[in-house]
Amino acid sequence: MSNVKLAIIYYSSTGTIQKMADRLVEAGQKAGAEVRLRHVEELAPPQAISSNEEWARHYEQIKDEPKASPDDIVWADAVLFGTPTRYGNVSSQLKQFIDTLGPQWMQGLLADKVYAGFTASQTAHGGQESTLLTLYNVIIHFGGILVPPGYTEPLKFVDGNPYGVSHVTGPENNAPLTEAEHDALDHMTRRVVTVAGKLKGDG
Repeated sequence: MSNVKLAIIYYSSTGTIQKMADRLVEAGQKAGAEVRLRHVEELAPPQAISSNEEWARHYEQIKDEPKASPDDIVWADAVLFGTPTRYGNVSSQLKQFIDTLGPQWMQGLLADKVYAGFTASQTAHGGQESTLLTLYNVIIHFGGILVPPGYTEPLKFVDGNPYGVSHVTGPENNAPLTEAEHDALDHMTRRVVTVAGKLKGDG
């Protein structure tokens, strides 16, 4: 699958989604894909960011890293979108980026690519499924090809999310990723890269 181009486009406030994205990069490279990792622009005002120590730390950590642009999606054969759950919905930062893609959508440049998503919330029933399903409404409008992990491997009965990959950060919002989530992230990436390769005629 060496010809597959994989874009990982995400927003992370305190670093959880960043850690998930980093794992996806590793999995994509192991699957033979060319990978771009891009975070979207932060929209929150400085006073909001500085009010949370972890948010401020993470903002400083990634502020000079490459930011997402429409070209990153046009370039890609497959796209993995990552967002924390915000009231059961996509974060405003990722949504704002998506809302800038109108010109590319109008030209059909977002269609016929493989897409899937990943998310995190503080509690187990904090809107993870609704966040991914809401994100996938966008993909339908793109004319994209949804390739969720489903229950296509036994490991999915461990992490339990057929819609994508999700993580519960816990009461202190700092629970580390587990082996089950690493396995789920790896599986989703392999599946997305494999299907994108088949669509390109590589497999």
